[in-house]
Amino acid sequence: MTAQMRYVQLRAFHYVAICGGFSRAAEELFLTQPAISDQVRKLEEEYDILLFNRHKKQVTLTPAGARLLDITRRLFDNEDQARELLSESRATRAGTLRIVADSAQHVLKILALFREKYPGVAVVISGGNTETVIESLFSYEADLGVLGDLPPGREFETLALNATPITAFVAKGHPVAGRAALTFQDLMGLPLVMREHGSKTRKKFEEAAAANGFSFTPAITAEGREAVREIVASGAGVGVVSVAEFGEDPRLIRVPLEAEAQMVMEENLICLRERRGGKLVSAFLEIAQKLAAAPVP
Repeated sequence: MTAQMRYVQLRAFHYVAICGGFSRAAEELFLTQPAISDQVRKLEEEYDILLFNRHKKQVTLTPAGARLLDITRRLFDNEDQARELLSESRATRAGTLRIVADSAQHVLKILALFREKYPGVAVVISGGNTETVIESLFSYEADLGVLGDLPPGREFETLALNATPITAFVAKGHPVAGRAALTFQDLMGLPLVMREHGSKTRKKFEEAAAANGFSFTPAITAEGREAVREIVASGAGVGVVSVAEFGEDPRLIRVPLEAEAQMVMEENLICLRERRGGKLVSAFLEIAQKLAAAPVP
């Protein structure tokens, strides 16, 4: 088999794996399904290996196929990076930067400066928790991630964005809206509106409360940060959020917590180390680093 033929067959395998089937892979590559099936079959026959389990109309990776997919992800991502390197000016004129974040609030200033400098670049931002961010980076579905808890290992390049405490917030006009601060004891007598289990903010708050001898059962549990904000804005209870994510909302009043020093939320910008040299990733990180180094007014 020639190197060119092997490349074509690896590409066919890769697209079947990431698209979840031969028909979708054929559509992505603008080929016929029989052509894609033939390329994968030849690859399996030459190396006497089964890459896919084919059961009726379902196609799933075998263990060997999963290992090969890890390799082809890097192979075709490196190919994309090589193409980007050879056409750097084009990348900054009409490329796409994909960011997955536990909260986009942390990169708004960076994003504004990036868009000002590279107006032709499309930026796609999607939401997700820590697990989603890591998975998206490893699968090359995102170029950059924003998250609080840094993963172990040396695969990532990271940049600290900010570290702010958790604060309480209530609807404007709420009985405690004018308080200088709230204690855990104060919160015991108030209905709490909190995010779902798995939320880093909730976990940090509950750990600090437990360390001070308190345990809370939320009056309302809501999926996602925006849902909590809307419920609190309706006057239904007291919410907690990091100061960096509080934002501007005339309906809401921030009320500091006396134990804020024990509840500091860190946020980081993260990318795979092997993708650090990509033109758009590098450009975004450069702007983030300059902002991080700038003195706070």
